[in-house]
Amino acid sequence: WGGNGDVVESVNPATGEVLGAVQQASASDLDQTLAHASKAATVWRAVPAPKRGEIVRQMRNALFEKIEPLGRLVALEMGKILAEGVGEVQEYIDIADYAVGLSRMLNGQVVPSERPGHMMLEVWNPLGVVGVISAFNFPVAVYGWNSAVSLVCGNSVVWKGAPSTSLTSVAVTKILAQVLEANGLPGAICALATGGADIGRAIAEDKRVNLVSFTGSTGTGRSVATAVQQRFGKSLLELGGNNAIIVHKDADIDLAVRSTVFAAVGTAGQRCTTTRRLFLHEDIHDEFVARLVKAYGQIKIGNPLEPGVLCGPLHSKQAVAAFEHGISDVAAQGGRVLHGGRVLHNLPGNFVEPTITSIAHDAPVVHREIFAPILHTIKYANIEQAIAWNNEVGQGLSSSLFTTSPEHIFNWIGPAGSDCGIVNVNIPTNGAEIGGAFGGEKETGGGRESGSTAWQQYMRRQTCTINYSGTLPLAQGIKFE
Repeated sequence: WGGNGDVVESVNPATGEVLGAVQQASASDLDQTLAHASKAATVWRAVPAPKRGEIVRQMRNALFEKIEPLGRLVALEMGKILAEGVGEVQEYIDIADYAVGLSRMLNGQVVPSERPGHMMLEVWNPLGVVGVISAFNFPVAVYGWNSAVSLVCGNSVVWKGAPSTSLTSVAVTKILAQVLEANGLPGAICALATGGADIGRAIAEDKRVNLVSFTGSTGTGRSVATAVQQRFGKSLLELGGNNAIIVHKDADIDLAVRSTVFAAVGTAGQRCTTTRRLFLHEDIHDEFVARLVKAYGQIKIGNPLEPGVLCGPLHSKQAVAAFEHGISDVAAQGGRVLHGGRVLHNLPGNFVEPTITSIAHDAPVVHREIFAPILHTIKYANIEQAIAWNNEVGQGLSSSLFTTSPEHIFNWIGPAGSDCGIVNVNIPTNGAEIGGAFGGEKETGGGRESGSTAWQQYMRRQTCTINYSGTLPLAQGIKFE
């Protein structure tokens, strides 16, 4: 443990108080970290996959023992309410459980060969070093999704979390390092290099990093992807979301209202899966908006550690400025604020009111992801129109339709439906389970994390042909004699 970079203070976004300070990594620190991680990768890949799963199981148990204090640290440093902070650590625990089972199922396949006396196989092997660059909004879970799966796949991991949540990054890494060292394994299998954009850029450009998993804005993700592609590395991108809920006229309105409030206000609108656009059928529009405004009026805003609080602060002053800019743009582009719209200067920290607007579907502010609790409501005439408006934005992460019609459900999840990576029915856009592949299309980046076949991104696929015939028959009937 050490560092030669700048010292960065961690600030409680609910109070403005300094929680602590972490010395960041310098360029030379990162170079040493990558050297240690590369060396550790050669040790780790030699451990059988089920044995690697046993180590991840021990990490899971170590995290579980610290779930309450670690969840509280997330709430303090990031600003989400305590239940969400603890829930985020639980998400890491859940993916660790998943990864333990996965360690016995990293299966290849046998491919029929057209040549007699030949066997074709598809096998999977570790990549080497995986770099994880995560964002402030999920300072534990995003690393957990990548780390747990990558570890059972046989890679070492170098993590750069957000500089504003460095205390959480250090706490998690210390927990994992203790497990590794107790098993006689190098702590560098789970390495950490805290820092800002310079460290992230260096990770993206370094050939020793076989895969770079980046979570963050579309703009930064584009730069990361370009840098990685320049050296023909691999990248996994989880970028912006501009997620929509469609509520059709036959929907369960109670269910849809509760889902919308959770999806739009949870984590103070700072989830990549936060609902930012709400399309309401013209027949139920007015009733739904009235009920939504009433529900928003009952949301308790305040210190995320206090019982009953549902909306904590924004993470930074920059986020507050982005919120204010968004509200100004709504008015300038012909929209109206139906509820909220104010910065809460009477509270310490970075608090704003969860906001509901009414605005045109194609207003530029609607097409821009604002990482704050601003929900744009839009009236539509028919389901085809709503689907087209859902798909017209640049991002393609999550989407949800509320309806009781089988016809609309299967159209929504089919080729003429949502173009997002996550396509829900009668549940909100957020709250994804770890068993499915998480990620989106278009400007969301195309990467997939967590479950399903996401593990394959952390390994190299190899086609192997074995000739046991003693002769040399060629494919496609070619004779070369």
